[in-house]
Amino acid sequence: QVRLVESGGGSVQAGGSLRLSCAASGSANSFYLMGWFRQAPGKEREGVASIRGSVDIIYADSVKGRFTISQDNAKRTLYLEMGSLKPDDTAMYYCAGRLGYWSTASLSSAGYSTWGQGTQVTVSS
Repeated sequence: QVRLVESGGGSVQAGGSLRLSCAASGSANSFYLMGWFRQAPGKEREGVASIRGSVDIIYADSVKGRFTISQDNAKRTLYLEMGSLKPDDTAMYYCAGRLGYWSTASLSSAGYSTWGQGTQVTVSS
């Protein structure tokens, strides 16, 4: 059974940075599509960044220029570098992946079949 485990969350002040990691285990296959999502209390889950095949990358408008998604296939790890953090970035962040083919990077949760348990990011003003 394939698993995704996030780490790297924490509490920072506005303007600070964090790097989230998501390690895949339990399967020899690599995820074809991977993404980061977040959900703040009382809000819908939203896609933050997605990567497909290392070159097909998209970001939510709210994080463009501040967040960077990347992956290390040898380590089977997905990253999210977050800079210039704002209080509005406070949320539980989830890593997600899809083993099967998907035609494009996607910020919709519908394309993802495997989810991590989440890591909390709190940004104070």
